[in-house]
Amino acid sequence: MAPPSSRANQIETVVILGGGTAGWMSACYLAKFLQGTARVVLMETPTISKIGVGEATVPNLQKVFFDYLGIPEHEWMRECNASFKTAVRFVNWRTPGPGVRSPRSIGCSPDHFYHPFGILPSVDQVPLSHYWFLRRYRQQTNEAFDYACFTEPPFMDAKRSPRWFDGRAATRYAWHFDAHLVADFLRRHGTRKLGVIHVQDELSHVEFDNRGYIAALATKSGRRLAGDLFIDCSGFRSLLMNKALNEPFLDMNDHLLCDSAVAASVPHDDQRYGIEPYTSAIAMESGWTWKIPMLGRFGSGYVYSSQFCSEDKAVQDFCRLWGLDPDKTQLNRIRFRVGRNRRSWVNNCVGIGLSSLFLEPLESTGIYFIYAAVYQLAKHFPDKTFNPVLRDRFNREVEAMFDDTRDFIQSHFRVSPRVDTPFWKANKDLYMTDNLREKLETYRSGLPINQPFTDENTYYGSFDAEFRNFWTNGSYYCIYAGVGHVPEQPLPALLHKPSSVAAAEGVFAEIKQRQRLLCETLPSLYDYLRVLHHSEGLIADADSMTLDPRVLEQLTRTPK
Repeated sequence: MAPPSSRANQIETVVILGGGTAGWMSACYLAKFLQGTARVVLMETPTISKIGVGEATVPNLQKVFFDYLGIPEHEWMRECNASFKTAVRFVNWRTPGPGVRSPRSIGCSPDHFYHPFGILPSVDQVPLSHYWFLRRYRQQTNEAFDYACFTEPPFMDAKRSPRWFDGRAATRYAWHFDAHLVADFLRRHGTRKLGVIHVQDELSHVEFDNRGYIAALATKSGRRLAGDLFIDCSGFRSLLMNKALNEPFLDMNDHLLCDSAVAASVPHDDQRYGIEPYTSAIAMESGWTWKIPMLGRFGSGYVYSSQFCSEDKAVQDFCRLWGLDPDKTQLNRIRFRVGRNRRSWVNNCVGIGLSSLFLEPLESTGIYFIYAAVYQLAKHFPDKTFNPVLRDRFNREVEAMFDDTRDFIQSHFRVSPRVDTPFWKANKDLYMTDNLREKLETYRSGLPINQPFTDENTYYGSFDAEFRNFWTNGSYYCIYAGVGHVPEQPLPALLHKPSSVAAAEGVFAEIKQRQRLLCETLPSLYDYLRVLHHSEGLIADADSMTLDPRVLEQLTRTPK
């Protein structure tokens, strides 16, 4: 008997439970991917919109997601009150004391460091980080690693835009935006341009077939949403993965202690103070506080461990940090679980976003985890036979992505010298995976960690290459050297490469020259954004955002 035709086994309907960023990113991406060969249905419960407290991202968002959908950068930025992000700035991760917004002093230096984007230059196949440490080891420099090896820190200090007015990008950057606005923008794009069917209703119960696969979602209004493939974007409730399918959630509070947050939107005088082109991560007594600048305000939240801090104490410390009245400030109070489902894909159901996994937002991976998982789902897209090979390989990809990032974030707290509170002390005794232990040993020995053996254009030109080596040697050096944790010795091979060491001096000099150029020529981020968001004189395509010369002339005449 001949096997059934592939067309007979083709997925006909994808049903997504839950809206928000995860649901609408999944719906838009899959609707584009399926090219009209299958229906995409998204059901969400009507909700009252909340005040956005800011979302930070990583640079591949435009290329992997928005470019794939054919949405130019300027278009979605304007709709979502978006700004630019060129790094994470860590404040007071070395010095003891209460949470304060400004860096404390370490000798003559402020207690802050940057984790910019981009790949470090290499000299003779050795990353520049190792030449920097050799210089420091020989007492030839006192310059901090980030300022010595990256072009961005000085212009970030000056609150410059990562783009010139003529549309050229000065460096790789990511974005800050209001996630609620992004979800609403994608809802409109998905329903109007991609044919996504939007159902506003509430889940009543889940129907299963005789295999234990999901057959349909029954709603409280009496609808029956039948499908072949189901996507769970129901958030921490995980209504399909955890509740209906009983997939166990692997709690990882033995790796990371923070499990709660209080957050708010804080007004800001952009004209007076400027807009910072980076996310801030300010160390607190029992966690850390994010600051995500956008036009007219910034989103902020104190991420803390409930083991070491009560909610009332967290509210007090957070409001004191920004001079807010706790009785008058609208606060989001959040409890979250840290970990992942044992499997992200079970039977004919895939968990995307919070229903599948969550890490605290220290390195802005929340939205990245969404579109990275959808990207992998498209690569491993099944038919109605649900070949277990596709499912198993998808699960391995997501598991590796999550676990590697979990270890990287844990290492921030592990290598910090702070032990002034019970929280910071406890972080030094948490369980370490063999993967993290190996990376720490590699770093201490002087060897590069996760060195991408390719140039920056090739690395960022292939999402698969970036996905498999996301936290590069430069990332580890930024964090480890930033908190004063340096290798035990320089890379021994450099002792035999005097010509390479000499050549590295030329690279350091080029970085200094580039830093001066960027500080002198880049516009302020405030000036760039107010034109981007409020002017019609923007000439834009998929690769650039260029100002009409008449608009630029008007801008330069406008008093600040």
